[in-house]
Amino acid sequence: MNCWEILGIEPTRDRARIDAAYERQEKFASDEELERLRQAYREATGREAVGRGDRTEGSNEVSPASTEKTATETADQAESAELDASEQQVVREVVIQIRALLNDSRRSNDPQIWKAILGEPPADQPRLRKEIGRALESQVRPMAENGSFPPAVVQFLAGWFDWHSLHDAPEPQEEDETFTEQSGAGQESQEELPPQMVNFWPAVIGWIVGLAILAALFGGMGGGG
Repeated sequence: MNCWEILGIEPTRDRARIDAAYERQEKFASDEELERLRQAYREATGREAVGRGDRTEGSNEVSPASTEKTATETADQAESAELDASEQQVVREVVIQIRALLNDSRRSNDPQIWKAILGEPPADQPRLRKEIGRALESQVRPMAENGSFPPAVVQFLAGWFDWHSLHDAPEPQEEDETFTEQSGAGQESQEELPPQMVNFWPAVIGWIVGLAILAALFGGMGGGG
């Protein structure tokens, strides 16, 4: 995975966007994941990221996005802090599962797999669902908007996370395709039907047998003469 995939965003020079993605991922990263995340941040910006343990009160260093953080991001962090330890663990595990799913294009095109992961209690609870959506939005939503997923997956994500920009995605055409396949099969069957000449062959066979009998009779008469 390159640095942008780890950060969960498209390649960009927007420092504020990179910082926001780093902090969003950092909240749910394990120690091993955090090291990869910091390396990705260094590759994306050319600067060192400030780790969770390095942010102390009174320190001269500030977090990467501290100067550009919007009121919305601050409110999101406050709401996330309301989740208890077990709920935060659930969110982190679901996010990890979805990231793994994105690496498998065949499975990620199956809406039932998305439903199985995101709909598993207690991850289906509204506030956990909302926090999972925030953690995945920077990576999953652009993929849904640019056609990386089939319409059925896009429609599910739009409803599940209430991502309004996805609601205009076209509905899947599964029924029409099935009908077309069935119609094509019916046409092939009709083409394979034999012509209506089935009564012709008994007549031919009878004619051949008659000739053979006549030949035998005339041959016998000739031999007798």
